[in-house]
Amino acid sequence: MVQILTHLELIDSMNKVVKNVEEALEGLESNMTIMLGGFGLCGIPENSINHMVKMEISGLTCISNNAGVDDFGLGLLLQKKQIKKMVSSYVGENDEFERQMLSGELEVDLIPQGSLAERCRAGGAGIPAFFTPAGFGTEVAEGKEVRDFNGKPHILESALTADFAIVKAWKGDTEGNLVFKATARNFNPMMAMAGKITIAEVEELVPAGELDPNYIHTPGIFVQRIFQGEKFEKRIEQRTVRQREA
Repeated sequence: MVQILTHLELIDSMNKVVKNVEEALEGLESNMTIMLGGFGLCGIPENSINHMVKMEISGLTCISNNAGVDDFGLGLLLQKKQIKKMVSSYVGENDEFERQMLSGELEVDLIPQGSLAERCRAGGAGIPAFFTPAGFGTEVAEGKEVRDFNGKPHILESALTADFAIVKAWKGDTEGNLVFKATARNFNPMMAMAGKITIAEVEELVPAGELDPNYIHTPGIFVQRIFQGEKFEKRIEQRTVRQREA
């Protein structure tokens, strides 16, 4: 009887599906470091960000390719001054971000986009640091070790990890396997590897075995919690269309 109970408890501990965003974000607290997937407004974990605003946590260090826009994405957390530091590569669409950075209210670490992606990937792969030529000769290189490889200077960049990594996928299964769609397959896969706890919000949650293994981008071993989001606006930062022909 004891063995049966122990086995059932083990099965329960492996269950990654949570009912909603509230349950998914349990344990997320002020002053933590959070990775958030997405490229611009594409592939961002909208449900999770909106709930983080309601949680009223503060002092966050957010690692994300961008900082959203003033009224959407991470811009909502910036409006409430819940973010202490942004680690990003592109922040050009957010006036509030600019204001807080120039006033000294917000710490900012701007990183070349490729370096940011590789630092997240390295964190997930257990690689503590790597050399790259990107950023040499600029402010990015200040205070960092420089070495020559094949006659070209490279700077030492450290890996990035986080207390929580929050990603958004097109499809996921009950084992946590994830499939990303189009541009959303950007920072999401490598950030999913680099969180101590990785949370995935998905548009469609399917039973284990339904996803074709050949098309899985993130194996479930990297995901601890998964839930189906209720609503996704999928905004576009700059909508550009061609003129209709007469």
